[in-house]
Amino acid sequence: MKIEEIRALGNEALKKQLEETHQELFNLRFRSATKQLVNQHEISRVKKEIAKLKTIISERELGIR
Repeated sequence: MKIEEIRALGNEALKKQLEETHQELFNLRFRSATKQLVNQHEISRVKKEIAKLKTIISERELGIR
């Protein structure tokens, strides 16, 4: 997701998306550990997605935007 798309989400949708992204990261790490993951770049992509989501949540909690 692009940052504009993330900012357009509501607070509950952000938290739900964060949970889903954490689950996706878990699944990717599991597949990596069992040598079933073809594209290792997916792990870093999901980590960046989690960072974006957490940043937007923090901004909203602090009232920055």
